[in-house]
Amino acid sequence: MGSSSSAVSASNESHHVNGRKVMKSRKPESMHSWRSKVRPYLFIAPLVILSGFFIYYCIGFTIATSFTDWDGISDEMDFIGLKNYAKLLAPGSVFWTALGNNIIFMVVTVLVQAGLGLLIAVILKERLRGSNFFKAIFFMPIAMAPVIIAAIFRIIMDPNVGAINEALRFLHLDFLAQSWLGDPDIALFSICAINIFEWMGFSMIIYYAGLMSIPEDIYEAAKIDGCGFWNTLFRITIPNLSGTTNTLIVLGIVGSLKTFDIVIQTTGGGPGRSTEFLNTYLYKAGVQQFNGGLSAAIGVMVLIIAVALSLIQMAVSNRMSK
Repeated sequence: MGSSSSAVSASNESHHVNGRKVMKSRKPESMHSWRSKVRPYLFIAPLVILSGFFIYYCIGFTIATSFTDWDGISDEMDFIGLKNYAKLLAPGSVFWTALGNNIIFMVVTVLVQAGLGLLIAVILKERLRGSNFFKAIFFMPIAMAPVIIAAIFRIIMDPNVGAINEALRFLHLDFLAQSWLGDPDIALFSICAINIFEWMGFSMIIYYAGLMSIPEDIYEAAKIDGCGFWNTLFRITIPNLSGTTNTLIVLGIVGSLKTFDIVIQTTGGGPGRSTEFLNTYLYKAGVQQFNGGLSAAIGVMVLIIAVALSLIQMAVSNRMSK
């Protein structure tokens, strides 16, 4: 009894204040204890384990495979050193053609998507009648699978019965009718237009959210000073949305390097190599040509290019913000 009573008194000390018995609770756990230090890591441990297996292990396996002549099917993987990379980086190789197409695609889509998304967001911010309806319409393509969008545009851009050429013929503009996906000179830009249609709504929504964070007092002061629409856009809106623009540029760079669905469903990389992208080249090397080592090397190069471009863009934006 003595030991139990002493334990109780140790855990819950009591004293009397004005005749009332007041219990002292145990002191809270110290912030410097080992439990408080370990607990945050326990919360993120499942995510780290899953990402470590499904992402970093796969990246490591791809890098290791790029130094072999693996065919993608068998268990034989003979080490061949840098031969796959030498083949990729040789002058006149398909890799340089695909990289050039990717760069053109990236520049066109990122600039146009950001520009149109910003302009539409600024217009819809003015609380026009039906603005919510138009926001839903512009955002709708994002909810659609890229394969479906590619299939629709393959029909729309058909040179014989496609809606674009039929509309041009109806307007007696037959000279503007083109083989939009079959002409090597314009096929790449046709794919750019499809991608812009799909992702412009995403840029619009992100910019619209950014516009909501800009205080209205700034715009009211600009109106009092006599600033018009374009002055307000370039002197107030765009500078205040620099962080949003940087985010969209990084996402656009990474997204352009991942582009695959639209190209493979519309042109398949043709005609010739005019719309060959890094990912379509990777797919053809690994699946159609059974060259898993070369395909892995292409994947490693895509990863390096994506990281390098993202770091360059962030460094430039940090320098501009200073």
